Amino acid sequence: MQIIYVILSIIAVVVLWGIFSYNGFIRLTARAKEAWADIDVQLKRRYDLIPNLVETVKGYATHEKEAFENVTKARAAAMGAGGVAEKAQAENMLAGALKSLFAVAEAYPDLKANQNFLELQRELSDTENKIQAARRFYNANVRDLNIMTDSFPSNIVAGMFKFETREFFELEEGSEAKEPVNVKF
Repeated sequence: MQIIYVILSIIAVVVLWGIFSYNGFIRLTARAKEAWADIDVQLKRRYDLIPNLVETVKGYATHEKEAFENVTKARAAAMGAGGVAEKAQAENMLAGALKSLFAVAEAYPDLKANQNFLELQRELSDTENKIQAARRFYNANVRDLNIMTDSFPSNIVAGMFKFETREFFELEEGSEAKEPVNVKF
């Protein structure tokens, strides 16, 4: 009779461990989704600021058509990017295009003193900081999910219920976009 109690106890422990592991995966997956939504909100805010910025600079630098087109194309590519890796690559391109736009603005002292431009700079700088914070939050949650997915014995539950690792949202190595967009004049 004691053997039956021991076996039932072992089965109960394994079932409880499975339940706790499964719930842990659900919690971490939800956190990763929430963190990705935070990134999307901040990127949308940035996308909304860019046309205003381009229009403000256009008023002063009408012959800099190529810089405006590059920013517009990079913005459209970033807005249409699908997965995490594709989104990161598109964001790298957008950051580079914004740097070139701000480089154009350097040549126009009247533009640098324009209140609309200064406010857009401030908002874009604030948004860039929020994107970085959201990216760190997302990557921390993905790290925790990936560790649990890859670690034994929780990887057994991950395999049974098809929980998968996720990609980090990172800038490419060697990219000029690794450095923050300079919005100070």
